[in-house]
Amino acid sequence: MNLSIIIPLLNEQESLPELLQWIVKVMTLHNYSYEVILIDDGSSDDSWQIIENLSKENSNVKGIRFLRNYGKSQALHAGFAKAQGDVVITMDADLQDSPDEIPDLYNMVMTQNFDLVSGWKKKRYDSVVSKNLPSKLFNWAARKTSGVHLNDFNCGLKAYKSIVIKNIEVSGEMHRYIPVLAKNAGFAKIGEKVVIHQARKYGESKFGMSRFINGFLDLITIWFLSKYGKRPMHLFGALGVIMFIIGFVSTFLIIAIKLLKLFAFHEPTILVSQNPLFYIALTAMIIGSQLFLAGFLGEIILRTKNNEERYKISSEVNL
Repeated sequence: MNLSIIIPLLNEQESLPELLQWIVKVMTLHNYSYEVILIDDGSSDDSWQIIENLSKENSNVKGIRFLRNYGKSQALHAGFAKAQGDVVITMDADLQDSPDEIPDLYNMVMTQNFDLVSGWKKKRYDSVVSKNLPSKLFNWAARKTSGVHLNDFNCGLKAYKSIVIKNIEVSGEMHRYIPVLAKNAGFAKIGEKVVIHQARKYGESKFGMSRFINGFLDLITIWFLSKYGKRPMHLFGALGVIMFIIGFVSTFLIIAIKLLKLFAFHEPTILVSQNPLFYIALTAMIIGSQLFLAGFLGEIILRTKNNEERYKISSEVNL
């Protein structure tokens, strides 16, 4: 199979028929063998009914329905697990991503041997204040932190080799950072393509300003996981050693000052508890112990964790 097109969605009943008609037109024109996997992430409208109807009309249309809303990352994870195509395309269901971009993305993966190609919505039709400016700031921070030089991490339109999506773990809200996850997994050839961004035709955006706050927090998480996810003791242990050194140096200074005053200068000495260095030493020792404990707990959790199911599926069609 040439292509798996994975589309997570939430309350997109108006756009689904038009989107599927558009995709089928492109697939037929280029004679691709394909599947379209629609993941209904807990929609409260008639999205699932429409998916069922579309799947009856076209056996290439497949559907997964979650019991409730679990988030885009979990929807992509479910789609990735089912995908069978040589190239996997992800896109949004709101008609802001153009299916006409799919052939170029497919060719970049197949002929130019990219592991992953990310779309770049260079010209956007979103609000400048509420979306464009925060997005630029977010993408700048993501580039600096991750070392992956993409202009648009948030673009849902991406193409992957099948081997990539089978070897990365998308959880939490990490869908923004799939290129970073791919790079950390060893897939270094990551490209970018300017794609058409269309104004939303139906409904309204499901994402607010909170996604940028969550995005920055996830950026910190993925930085930590990429460097220390498999060896948390290396970070917490190193910080613990630094705090212990500060504590030991402070303790040595307390003792040295007290002995010098007592024997060298024959001056009266203050109580140890009245010396500010005493509290520095005490605090540093306590923090150092806590950091070591955090490192040990991290190592124990890492070795005993079980990969529990992160979402519940209520229905599937054509799968």
